[in-house]
Amino acid sequence: MPAEPSPVPSPPSPRRILSLLGLALAACGSAPAPAPAPVGAPPARVVAVGDLHGDPQAALDTLRLAGLVDAEGRWAGGAAVLVQTGDTTDRGPSSRAVLELMVRLQQEAAAAGGQVVALLGNHEVMNLQGDWRYVSEADLADFGGEGARRAALAPEGALGRWLREQPAVARVGDTVFVHGGVRPAWAALGVDGLAAAVDDALEGRASPEVLGDEGPLWYRGYLLAPEPVACAELGQALVALGARRMVVGHTTQKTGRIAARCGGQLLAIDTGISGHYGGNRAALELRDGDARALYPEGPQDLPDP
Repeated sequence: MPAEPSPVPSPPSPRRILSLLGLALAACGSAPAPAPAPVGAPPARVVAVGDLHGDPQAALDTLRLAGLVDAEGRWAGGAAVLVQTGDTTDRGPSSRAVLELMVRLQQEAAAAGGQVVALLGNHEVMNLQGDWRYVSEADLADFGGEGARRAALAPEGALGRWLREQPAVARVGDTVFVHGGVRPAWAALGVDGLAAAVDDALEGRASPEVLGDEGPLWYRGYLLAPEPVACAELGQALVALGARRMVVGHTTQKTGRIAARCGGQLLAIDTGISGHYGGNRAALELRDGDARALYPEGPQDLPDP
């Protein structure tokens, strides 16, 4: 029976980096932005990858497509920032391997001057809360059985501890990244406040409302509502978050392509990367604010707001 993964020291969490950045700005006499990014100055290259759902091969293929890992799966992205928008777990054969990949890359990227921002999705939270309805038999066996999986994801388990350190929402430059979508009422809390609200709900310190259907981990309205309605609401949320664009996963695009709405203010990057959803490899690249989709056949320009 495979043993529980050995605890791996985690790099500073995005929220810790935010705190240090705020202190540095205060020391210089500068006021921080209304919703600061989890990194300092906007990086020249940001890559975002959507739902991976327990498929480590699909995850590696997609990261290689984006030039972020080498043939051995080691970080090769230099100072780039990778944002993974959640749902690393469930559906596929090995949530463990995908989570361990993200833990390792987070460390390797930091050592190379880059960063990996691993966001919580609804499936990570479901797993942490004991809701395993989408866990495959292969996934259970890969951990060594139900008991070993529960131990690994427990608060004191290596993977459970790491997951609880990851944020639910992040801002990098002028772009907000979140699994489902941030409605205006939640956007009013700001990036830090919303991340704290999710943490408090997950740990039982506050109402679980933020973890519900209208919260940032589950909301699908920006993609399912008529575009005029969705865009009006999205615009309000972006103003509150101090951003010009929102990038989301969660709602699988049946075309297998990254979708844009509201003139590029919303980009949906859950293309069904996992074999469970068709194995549609794709990544979003932002270079100095310009968005393009990366596909196996080549890049494609996307609208910018």
